[in-house]
Amino acid sequence: MAARALTALFDDYEAAARAVDQLEAAGIPHSEISIISNRTEPGASALPPIDKAEQPDEAIDSAGTGATVGTVLGGGAGLLAGLGLLAIPGLGPVVAAGWLVAAVTAAGVGAAAGGLIGGLTGAGLSEGEAETYAEGVRRGGTLVTVRAEDARAEHVLTILDRAGSIDLDERADGWRAQGWTGGTVGPTPSRSDLPTGTSR
Repeated sequence: MAARALTALFDDYEAAARAVDQLEAAGIPHSEISIISNRTEPGASALPPIDKAEQPDEAIDSAGTGATVGTVLGGGAGLLAGLGLLAIPGLGPVVAAGWLVAAVTAAGVGAAAGGLIGGLTGAGLSEGEAETYAEGVRRGGTLVTVRAEDARAEHVLTILDRAGSIDLDERADGWRAQGWTGGTVGPTPSRSDLPTGTSR
């Protein structure tokens, strides 16, 4: 069975963190889950504040290179324990953990093809979907992406939905009404016919 990338966007980090905890409790290995959160407003999430004065220079100055920093911001033994500061081209500093971080910061990937859009398209999402998710993160959202086998896809999507993932089509329509001219998501696939990279 082929693994697919199941992706959901959350308005705040706390809801996304609950989804990650529920996925791990359901037996999804944390090595198959990724989280990327852009905290553009202080107090907008349950994450501790990032003190840029305490971060190594490369965490702040590497927005064009996508360098990672091993600063641990969380506790516990799961995925959230590995949260670190990451500079993503086009987004700037975010906190992130999981397998998608490696795809976003892959060596040899140029800024045009790399970044979050490149990582998501490499995981199987369409360019329009990837661009829309990247816009959601840029606007302060939190992205959770899970690699799951076909047999577990339905269960993963149910967990993401129940945790409060947003309707990306609806949100993108609102952004377009405000003048955003980015990617298109298209209709949400039926759960019986999920493609390799699936967004919610």
